[in-house]
Amino acid sequence: MGRFEAEGTRVRKDGSQFWAHVVIDAIHDANGELLGFAKVTRDITERKQAAEALELANAALFQSQKMEAIGQLTGGIAHDFNNLLGVLASSLDLLGLRLHDPADMRLLGTMQRAIDRGATLTQQLLSFARQQPLKIDHVDPNQLIEGFETVLRRAGAANIVFELALQDDLDTVAVDSARFESALLNLVVNARHAMPDGGRVTIKTSNVALRANQVGQLPAGDYVRTDVIDTGHGMRPEVMARAFEPFYTTKEIGKGTGLGLSQVYGFIAQSGGDVVLESRTGPGSGTTVSIYLPSVDAPVNAVEPVELESVLIVEDEADLMEVASELFQSMGYEVITASNGTDALDILQRKAHVDILFTDVMMPNGMNGIELARFAAKRYPGMKIILASGGTLPSLRAQYDDIDKFAFMSKPYRMADLARKLRGA
Repeated sequence: MGRFEAEGTRVRKDGSQFWAHVVIDAIHDANGELLGFAKVTRDITERKQAAEALELANAALFQSQKMEAIGQLTGGIAHDFNNLLGVLASSLDLLGLRLHDPADMRLLGTMQRAIDRGATLTQQLLSFARQQPLKIDHVDPNQLIEGFETVLRRAGAANIVFELALQDDLDTVAVDSARFESALLNLVVNARHAMPDGGRVTIKTSNVALRANQVGQLPAGDYVRTDVIDTGHGMRPEVMARAFEPFYTTKEIGKGTGLGLSQVYGFIAQSGGDVVLESRTGPGSGTTVSIYLPSVDAPVNAVEPVELESVLIVEDEADLMEVASELFQSMGYEVITASNGTDALDILQRKAHVDILFTDVMMPNGMNGIELARFAAKRYPGMKIILASGGTLPSLRAQYDDIDKFAFMSKPYRMADLARKLRGA
């Protein structure tokens, strides 16, 4: 006889359970006769808990790295597609000023709606990739939810009970209010689809204190948790594992884009938080989607508008240069152009006065748009500076920590977007 080893739960004298490693050895005398058995039981609870925590951390890291890789690919595709849409959208805006035939105008409207749908798709992809420009406000989530309650109720069905369970004295969070509302709407619509025969949707808020890595890779600190809870059929484990991936959907073809949860995930991650799914399969089991956002207490600073007349456009793409020039000219601005940062610098040093510097961020041949903007801000403090890019603010912040000093526009931009930026930045 040899040795027997096993692990399992055991009970202490006080009645509490622990995880044990048990070894049983046979004991023989000099003649090989069996005398008995020696049993050693070791308490390995802490070791097992540490191993389980490490396994969970590795799984979370793998998921984070996978989503980051998908996000980088998605963001790159959306960035290039935005540039193409920018040329089309701006050109159609300009054509709209020149066409008068009703049939031509209807055709133009159809083309513009198609571009809008394409732009919406790229914004959804950028949202997943955490590259969507955000308008950050410091808000009480309870106020956002209560103000949006009517829309959320309508998103459900007549056979679904909608209720709020909002904690008093909820902490403030820094978040894009409109996109937070959109995220909640996405989750309520998903909940409705999971309860075709009716059920209950609850939106619950609470203040929570987290340990480091207790939720995903979030650091320790105070957070606001927003739960969207349904009593639907739940999710299978293999569905939950892929639920945040873009274009992944369990709906029939044509019934969904698969971008709803990926948008929510990307937006919350970009806002410094995380999203957690809890679900079981079966009627009434339900799903809970928990959004975590860091608590903050910082004020919001407003920026005064400035009236402007002349613009220097710096863009290395000839098509984008042309449509941007036409857009500014159609709004009554004097336009000067440069195809790179070095030429723009020469123009600034030679020309007596420029009101606006409108420059692309990424440019070849030396000086990029950020360097040009820094020079202009220092040399001409009264000049309005707008950066434009098919890339997005979060990805650019990683390279340029002072980019928030300048106004920013994401491509593709339309005439109305440009006018609002000129008035408000």
